[in-house]
Amino acid sequence: MKLKGEKQESSDHNEGSKGKMTLTLALVALISAFGSSFQYGYNVSVINSPAPYMQDFYNQTYLDRNGEPMSSDFQMMLWSLTVSMFPLGGLFGSLMVWPLVNNCGRKGTLLINNLFSIVAAILMGTSELAKTFEVIILSRVIMGIYAGLASNVVPMFLGELSPKNLRGAIGIVPQLFITVGILAAQILGLNFVLGNAEGWPVLLGLTGIPSLIQLLILPFFPESPRYLLIQKGNEEQARQALQKLRGHYDVDDEIEEMRREDRSEKEEGQFSVLSLCTFRGLRWQLISIIVMMMGQQLSGINAVFYYADRIFQSAGVDNNNVQYVTVSIGAINVVMTLLAVFIVESLGRRILLLAGFGLCCVSCAVLTLALNLQDSVSWMSYLSIVCVIVYIIGHAIGASPIPFVMITEMFLQSSRPAAFMVGGSVHWLCNFTVGLVFLYMEAGLGPYSFLIFCAICLATIIYIFIIVPETKNKTFMEINRIMAKRNKVEIQEDKEELKDFHDLPGGQAERKGTSSSDL
Repeated sequence: MKLKGEKQESSDHNEGSKGKMTLTLALVALISAFGSSFQYGYNVSVINSPAPYMQDFYNQTYLDRNGEPMSSDFQMMLWSLTVSMFPLGGLFGSLMVWPLVNNCGRKGTLLINNLFSIVAAILMGTSELAKTFEVIILSRVIMGIYAGLASNVVPMFLGELSPKNLRGAIGIVPQLFITVGILAAQILGLNFVLGNAEGWPVLLGLTGIPSLIQLLILPFFPESPRYLLIQKGNEEQARQALQKLRGHYDVDDEIEEMRREDRSEKEEGQFSVLSLCTFRGLRWQLISIIVMMMGQQLSGINAVFYYADRIFQSAGVDNNNVQYVTVSIGAINVVMTLLAVFIVESLGRRILLLAGFGLCCVSCAVLTLALNLQDSVSWMSYLSIVCVIVYIIGHAIGASPIPFVMITEMFLQSSRPAAFMVGGSVHWLCNFTVGLVFLYMEAGLGPYSFLIFCAICLATIIYIFIIVPETKNKTFMEINRIMAKRNKVEIQEDKEELKDFHDLPGGQAERKGTSSSDL
């Protein structure tokens, strides 16, 4: 049995050594990320620059309808809805992941999802002509649903397409395009481009173009081979998809690895969210993705982005130049995420997670000090800007991209959709919570509010250090075996089935199934 295991590991090693970046794999990664992930980032920041002009439009529309201007409180409420409906829609989108990817496939879900973006883009682009601000708020919900689906399905799709030795790098590509989307919105939102009274409807409507491109091109690329073989039972289509993606005909090793995964999951069938939450064999995987997703959002990244302008202004940056500093921060975010693509396979996931959250933790602590002392110590205002930059670097290399990669890697085919649904829901719920609560935190605590983010980063670091394993260059089944030990379940070597430990009355542990290696 041991020899068989060694032969299997050797085969897995050979499989990893064959994994190369082919033109087909590169194109499907770029098209999927540009057509979907890009728009998540774009819509995170697209309304920041034209906010005063959009609020003027809200007020003017209300005045034309009612003959009197809206109250400042009502205008504040409408704008808060405009901002917060996006993450709320993202939560709704995450709840749609499990049924859509299981019934329509990964590629099919992305194609269907484009319809949300195109409809929302048309509505937002024509809102000024139609003299209605309500459709902007509605469109933000629709774009949120789009982003909620895209943020989960694209990493899942690309993770299942990739060979194990490229899975981390390709898994970060969606996050790279999110940062590119943020930067594109910041550049197009400059006052002399589209961030003005005449250009903001066009700025909002541009979000439909990437979706249209993806809708036209993505159908020519293959569906996830793992979905085709394990969930649809169509080995021939899975083999053809793999051959296109790998650029050669010898894909027997990967097909065999998928068969083993398929056999290991026959007993459990497809996991729903409820069964995932109650299944002992996936307990620590589930806790880990919840902790990492909470850490990702509650570490304060959206607070830093949403209110970066205020931080720079308080640091003494001239109001007219703040928008250019913001663009520079966006560019740093892109460059550091691009760096993560190239180093994740050499350094591994754990190191990037620990280093990323570590930089965020230190930055939040020092930023608290700098903001408190900037009135009495002149150079502290520059230190606060440095802290923001270091924070962005930390989040870009680890805290932002790696958790989605880990969801793909820590779960097998039957449980992965439910895991993304849980992880995505936590991601968007925490995103919504930070956007809603941070203003009140800032009003009550001032600069000390960043100490809360510091504590959350520290708690996340401790958890990752103790619990989360390194998954670099491992097959899904190898990662499953590692987590099985922590979950106190056993995987039989002959059938690769999870078996729970059961306590006997005498206090000894009896296995539900005994592997041949124990006989």
